[in-house]
Amino acid sequence: MSLNHLDLSLQFGDVPDRALHRAALPKAAVSKWLRHALQSDAEMTVRIVGADEARALNLGYRHKDYATNVLTFDYAQTPVVMADLVLCAEVVAAEAATQGKPLQAHYAHLLIHGTLHAQGYDHETNEGDALEMETLEILLLAALGFDCPY
Repeated sequence: MSLNHLDLSLQFGDVPDRALHRAALPKAAVSKWLRHALQSDAEMTVRIVGADEARALNLGYRHKDYATNVLTFDYAQTPVVMADLVLCAEVVAAEAATQGKPLQAHYAHLLIHGTLHAQGYDHETNEGDALEMETLEILLLAALGFDCPY
């Protein structure tokens, strides 16, 4: 299987337990996960942030006053996907613990989820996209050696 090209910037903001999150997100693994979900070449930034930054971004862009697990900012979908994925370390860690899954597995799921959003999928307003996204996430994660996230 030939994977698409990805220019990736992986950034860590001011997050508690930074070493834990860095260990769960080696750049080579993040690149592999994203490339599996890409349908074309891409330029992407993945930024891991603390709750304050995540909350401010969610409020500013989605008018929702809480820190969410992943935000996708897509700038172009053709011919090259250009997007930023912002993940809140505290929310991701709390969800992984609550769901009883490894932190790395939850990050992989959310990164694939965000990458699908960057390519135009929208589970919030399109029921067909929601089903297709969930199916793709399960298949992609299985191909990468992760259990079903649902």
